[in-house]
Amino acid sequence: MDAATLPPCAGVGLKPEHYRAALDCDAEGLWFEVHPENYMIAGGPRHAWLEAIGARRPLSFHGVGASLAGPDPLDEEHLLQLRALIDRYHPAQVSEHVAWSAAGGAYFADLFPLPYTQEAVRHLAERVDAFQNAIGQRILIENPSAYVALRSDMSEPEFLAEICTRSGCGLLLDVNNVYVSANNLRFDAAAYLDAIPGALIGEIHLAGHAADPVLGAALLIDSHAAPVAAPVWALYQRLIARVGPRPTLIERDAALPPFAELMLERERAGGVLAGALEAA
Repeated sequence: MDAATLPPCAGVGLKPEHYRAALDCDAEGLWFEVHPENYMIAGGPRHAWLEAIGARRPLSFHGVGASLAGPDPLDEEHLLQLRALIDRYHPAQVSEHVAWSAAGGAYFADLFPLPYTQEAVRHLAERVDAFQNAIGQRILIENPSAYVALRSDMSEPEFLAEICTRSGCGLLLDVNNVYVSANNLRFDAAAYLDAIPGALIGEIHLAGHAADPVLGAALLIDSHAAPVAAPVWALYQRLIARVGPRPTLIERDAALPPFAELMLERERAGGVLAGALEAA
């Protein structure tokens, strides 16, 4: 399926454990998101499943390995493999994280933050532009979850908006990340969301979090291993009431429940989107 854009409906992350259920599902407006790094191989069963599911449903690629904000040059081999996957599957959307995961030739299996300075704006905007040119497609950048405050010259919403303006990219707004960061750094999550220009938002993520085993609720972890929490649902409803329906992903990467449970959360998000359409 060559999808120009994702529908303003709710989707779920596609996991191998759910391939059969995903292929058989007949839910209207459903779309799937995958980490392209899991498909950077020549062939095999994963590609067979993705081809079958992609023939029926729009796909979104959500990258985790580009180290978009890092100090090292962008990995040319990674970009070539990503471009090949894009040419093969024609995803409706491609996104990456505002974070870095490689330095000095070493790769770390984590997403590290950066300070919000004018120097960082210039650096990241240039790299987003180069990334987009390399893959031949506009991307969305995702706001991070934060656990410690770094020296910054501007707020995170200002930082993200400036990068989008300079590079022409859009924003993947992760509402759970906003909630986690607001809890950990003690700022107002609702005010953060209100400061994001609605026109920049191309996709929304909803996920679960967990309290730190030692510090408890004083430090929340973006675990992606639990259902979406009640305060995150409330923030999402507030956001959609302001900006209107946007493609929304139920994101779950660990402690996977049955596919039917993910679809129940997807239906809840769909209800919020439908309500916004009725109110328009």
